[in-house]
Amino acid sequence: MKSNQKPVKRVKTSPKNTALSAKNQAVRTTQNVRAVAAQIILQVLDQGKSLSALIPEMQQQVKPQDLPLLQEICFGVCRVLVRLEWIIRLLVDKPLKGKTRIVHCLLLVGLYQLLYMRVPEHAALNETVNAIKDLKSENFRALTNGVLRRFLREQENVLAVVDKHWQTNHPDWFVNKLKKAYPNWRDIIDANNQKPPMWIRVNQQHCTTENYRQLLLAESEINAFSAENPHALRLENPSAVQNLPHFAEGWVTVQDVHAQWSGLLLEPQNGELILDACAAPGGKTTHILEQAPAAKVVALDVEESRLKRVHENLARLKQKAVVICGDATQPDSWLPQAAEQIVGRKSAVQFDRILLDAPCSATGVIRRHPDIKWLRQESDIEQLVALQRQILTALWTTLKPNGVLLYATCSVLPEENSRQIAQFLQDHPDAKLEPLPFSQDKSAVGFQFLPQENGGDGFYYAKLRKLA
Repeated sequence: MKSNQKPVKRVKTSPKNTALSAKNQAVRTTQNVRAVAAQIILQVLDQGKSLSALIPEMQQQVKPQDLPLLQEICFGVCRVLVRLEWIIRLLVDKPLKGKTRIVHCLLLVGLYQLLYMRVPEHAALNETVNAIKDLKSENFRALTNGVLRRFLREQENVLAVVDKHWQTNHPDWFVNKLKKAYPNWRDIIDANNQKPPMWIRVNQQHCTTENYRQLLLAESEINAFSAENPHALRLENPSAVQNLPHFAEGWVTVQDVHAQWSGLLLEPQNGELILDACAAPGGKTTHILEQAPAAKVVALDVEESRLKRVHENLARLKQKAVVICGDATQPDSWLPQAAEQIVGRKSAVQFDRILLDAPCSATGVIRRHPDIKWLRQESDIEQLVALQRQILTALWTTLKPNGVLLYATCSVLPEENSRQIAQFLQDHPDAKLEPLPFSQDKSAVGFQFLPQENGGDGFYYAKLRKLA
């Protein structure tokens, strides 16, 4: 967004004046962090854009020290949106629509600070009202000030009305699907509404999990807890990666504990040809290579821009893989290129193992990406199921006899998971379902992890072997 600061008067160029010009330019492009947060939330709610795309794009508009505040507000508002919307409906007589929607979003920002953050009330209120200037909505300064001050005066009565009935803070279509699938659906809702814990994966080539836990405590005074997953540690409190000993050298990677099972269940072996389909951002690719450094790994993703992260992760861990941009539904379009880089010629190749982290609704990682609740639509699910089936069918032809395909999603919806695999097994007599170590139910089709407070995210796994 263009700045509303007055242009700097031109002066003759000199080292001193150049420095002043740079400083003035920084002043012109920096906005009130609450104003930027309101703009981001507006684009999430009204334009269907994601926080993971918007925050990196707009973070240059705030001071570096304000970035954590920007993230906390944006993620927090999306997490408790329904409750905040109820409050606004009680306090604002006429809905703010059209061009005034930005003021509505600013009220969301103000209320979130007053309810959920440790920002002093006067600072939260004054800075939110001052953000009106950067949003070019000066006519609504009095309204914004009045609504927030009224909330502070009447908070107890307002919340008594708003919280009279339990709120899911989830869209109704998703809640209805959970009700049909899980008797403990309320536990899933509650877990989704919590802030996520921070998990790290310890690179066993450098250090054992227990030794790294002790290193964390000794060098960084960070307490961590182990889990059933042998490579995982949960930090007592989230921390910047710069505080993790030897992070830059690849000793650890930030990855959810349930996501970490993908590399272990695949059981990669040195010398094998392995495909990591839908590989970006590369966490699973690097885990495969940590366990089998001499494996020949192809990291495939359909989005070129996302492959940059794969290259960065491989470089940090000093690993090598063949990284290819291609459509997993069309193996013939990229398989010759992969073969040329692996065996030196364009020829037909088949994989010993395939990890398919399939495109999905991401309904298992809502607590990490709360905007998913408002971006995802019920109509998306049928399209995703069809795409998953396409990819599964296409990649199955590239798997060697007796090879293994590990199907994974970060969804909790049965149609993307157990029902998807049950249908695939019915359609492919040469596919056999392999048992999983943590599954006690022999009749179950794969295994569904559900999000848990202080635990992992929602993930699904099914391990398929191709019969000779």
